[in-house]
Amino acid sequence: MNFFRKYAVLIFLTAFLVITAAFARNSDLFFQIKKQLTIFSDVYKEVATQYVDEIGPEKLMKRSINAMLEGLDPYTVFIDEGEQQQMEILSSGSYGGIGIEAGYRGNDVVIIAPLDGYPGQRAGLRAGDIIEQINRVNVRGMSPEEVQQLTVGDVGTEISITIRRPGIDESITFDLTRERIEVKNVNISARLGNVEQYGYIQLSRFGHNAAEEVRRELADMKSNGNISGLILDLRNNPGGLLNEAIDLVDKFVEPGVTIVETRGRLSSHNSTLATTEPAIFEDLPLIVLINHGSASASEIVAGAFQDLDRAVIIGDNSFGKGLVQTIRPLSYNTSLKITISKYFIPSGRSIQSIDYSYRDADGNSNAVFSPRRAFETKNGRVVYDGRGIEPDIRETESASTLIDLALQRNNMYFFFINDYLRESGSEQEEIADDLFSRFTRYLIEQDFTFETPADRHLNSLESNLQNFSKESAAQENIQELKALLRDYKVAQIYDNQPVIERNLHKEWISQTLTDQDRNIAMLSIDRVVNRAIEVLEDRYQYQVVLMP
Repeated sequence: MNFFRKYAVLIFLTAFLVITAAFARNSDLFFQIKKQLTIFSDVYKEVATQYVDEIGPEKLMKRSINAMLEGLDPYTVFIDEGEQQQMEILSSGSYGGIGIEAGYRGNDVVIIAPLDGYPGQRAGLRAGDIIEQINRVNVRGMSPEEVQQLTVGDVGTEISITIRRPGIDESITFDLTRERIEVKNVNISARLGNVEQYGYIQLSRFGHNAAEEVRRELADMKSNGNISGLILDLRNNPGGLLNEAIDLVDKFVEPGVTIVETRGRLSSHNSTLATTEPAIFEDLPLIVLINHGSASASEIVAGAFQDLDRAVIIGDNSFGKGLVQTIRPLSYNTSLKITISKYFIPSGRSIQSIDYSYRDADGNSNAVFSPRRAFETKNGRVVYDGRGIEPDIRETESASTLIDLALQRNNMYFFFINDYLRESGSEQEEIADDLFSRFTRYLIEQDFTFETPADRHLNSLESNLQNFSKESAAQENIQELKALLRDYKVAQIYDNQPVIERNLHKEWISQTLTDQDRNIAMLSIDRVVNRAIEVLEDRYQYQVVLMP
């Protein structure tokens, strides 16, 4: 009995010491918070009342809060009273805008995803474009939420957006008109393949009932004939509700499998989410398409399927947003959106592309400074963290060029096809064989040109030489260089023939077909979708990817 009594006393003392230590730590933390708040309050009051120039208390406080949050990750932001209403408008799924989703890439605000069929996407904006100005207002230093608010406005109003695209040196400005944005979950549902043996579903976001809509569309396909595989298109899907992502995976994976864990500083922010229902489509071959515009919930779905070797992932690296935020209400109708935990998918890796605890010498966050670690999938394939979700098969869209951007920005494809169809009175669905040569002549007749860095240099030189005689050797050289530049621009049309022909084909489809026929025709010239069909047709290749 003495032994058990001593043992019980020992357990009690140990528990008492642990509780006392925890209480002491919390007491010390609360004391530090109180102390620092007192110091801050004193400084704030002195600056607001004694500083040589009058500073509005609200402006001073907001600047102080933003400076405090700046050292954290870019998704932790203060939302003041005016921004609350804008956030509600954006989250409602119906608003006036240009159809883009903004987010961080390092220290830049970029386009996560242009919504299909809306002004931004039609004009040629792409996922990854760095936003520099909205309506001539420099957005450097703004949060994605603030940039997003600048794009929202009344339907029919004008907006200009200036972007910088990786691989192209100069900035490009797009003048657009706001439209009513109605964001749907399932954008396109179709049967593809030579005998329509494959299903295709384009999921544009993870809103309410997204998983159920996918299940319903897939069930409808199967009721109209067996399907041999599914292509789930998550390209340019910026995410949405986490529970919808889990419910979607649940349709394809057996119950009891962990899909994602959230891990935070507080135990209340930790959770493990697993499949719970019998898989309806457990044996259906699955391809998931992703790109730089696939973020958050999209990455959880693609990453879970990859880690469980349940689907072949095709496309480009996803966006890499693996931080979980919650909105904490504050006083006076303000709130704080704060990062409380991180997502971890089945292999144990994070989908976050940048670890904001790593900084360069200037204090900037950068993926280069984030270490990468290796993990294994269910079948032993090696995957890495630190770059979002990397595809199993990389297949990307063609790179942008200055001439293609200029043609899209000036609506040259649209006007040419529109004029061609009107003049020929053609209602044919087949694209004309000589369309490219006709388009080339059209551009020459329209005196189409586009600005290059060389144009700006030559104009600057010519301006500096304007006091010299027009017959001077320097002026003659400039004119010769301009002639060479004109020849170069014409050559660019032919050098970019494949890209231009593809865009002409898209515009032809857009103006000659409607609804489902147009969607299927667009998919038939989508190189990433065609690659997915090739993999589904070659079951050996499909299995080799998943079980090397």
